[in-house]
Formats: sequence, C-alpha cells, structure tokens
Amino acid sequence: MKSFKFKQFEIQQSKNVFRVGTDGVLLGSLANVDSVSKVLEVGTGTGLISLMLAQRNFSAKFLGIDINEEAVNLTRSNFKNSPFYVRLKNILQDFKAFQSEEKFDLIVSNPPYFEESDSEKDKLARQTVELNFLQLVSKSSELLSENGILSVIIPSEAGDDFMRIAHENQLFLIRQVNIKGIENSKVKRLILEFSLTKKKVEESEFIIEKSPRQYSDQYLELTKEFHVFKEVRN
Repeated sequence: MKSFKFKQFEIQQSKNVFRVGTDGVLLGSLANVDSVSKVLEVGTGTGLISLMLAQRNFSAKFLGIDINEEAVNLTRSNFKNSPFYVRLKNILQDFKAFQSEEKFDLIVSNPPYFEESDSEKDKLARQTVELNFLQLVSKSSELLSENGILSVIIPSEAGDDFMRIAHENQLFLIRQVNIKGIENSKVKRLILEFSLTKKKVEESEFIIEKSPRQYSDQYLELTKEFHVFKEVRN
C-alpha cells in the first residue's frame, strides 16, 4: 500500500491497519500538546498522531499502545524512520490491562466508535467490544498527571455520552472543537479535552472544506507544517 508523505516524516500503511485519515490529522494538529513532557497515545494505528504531536513538541516523550500486533509493528517502523525516533516508543498492549507507575500530561486517542462492521480491521480498531468509552475514560482518569489532559476526536452524535461518562469519572470538559466537513453543514466530529480540574470551557468551530474537495483556509493554515502540498486529499 502506498505510503503517505508529510514534510518531516513518512507513514507506511497497511491494508489491515487504519490508513492516514482526516480525523487523525485533525487530532494531531489540534490536540493541546503545549508544556507537556509525557504523552500516551491509545490505539496508535500507523503512529500518525504521535508523530504529528512529536513534531509540534520538541521535547516531550511519547508512549503508544495498540492491541493490534500488525499496527504495533507498523508504528514502530514509522517511528524508527522519523527524526523524532529517540522520543517515541510503542508497545503491544490492551489498554484495559495497561499499568504504569508514571503519570501522563496528555493522553490522546482516536477511539473506537463503530458498533458493527464486517471488516476485520474495523472489528479490531473500531468496534466498542474492544475498548468502549467508559473503559477509555476510566483508565485515562487513573493515568493522568495532576494537570494532565485527555484529548479525543469522536463523532458529534457520541458527544453527549462521552461527556457524561467523563463527568462520572471526575474528568471535566475544558475544550470543545466543533468540526464541520463543509461550510454551513452540521457538525460531524468533536475534539474534546478533559482535565481533572474544572476550568472555563473553550469552544470553537473548525471547517475542513470551503467547497467540495477544496480545503478551507483554516485547514490549510492548520496543516501547513505537515502536508507536502497545499491541497492534499487523505
């Protein structure tokens, strides 16, 4: 399968692992990685999000985990071939059983949300039978540092459930990015960030395309340090 080239790194892909997509690019570009030193990515896939965050933060150390052995091997290869290799580590691990003495300043995930699928990679990477929202949130709340942030991208229709589960686990919404596929359309994705401490919620809107197959100026500006060409389709 064809690789996906960014300005500072390249993503090798596999038919059995979720390919580079807009959701991952958005989370890698928008997650709050400022002033963090330890980052955990849950469900690395190809390693895209960790690589983007490593490019944005020059000193943080990253640990990625995935339950899919092929995804882990692919991510390790992508990490090794990047200029950020010494700060990146990836392990084969079921997040539900993950244990760590150290706490993380940022936990980031593009979590599972498809309830049903015939695809094997969908079954592993996207069905809630592998890792549901409650499991992701409850385990993350245990692993966050005092000022740590949980950052996720999810479908807009799942937002209320996710926020309710987070609140029940003493995680408070501090940031919400409402993402529209095209101008004047409904919100299709949410980037939500949570903290162990209550803060004023920062809310904003992000538009991916200004017209069909034409990226918005907002998207081009956001990703200009990553995409090789001005107009790129995932």
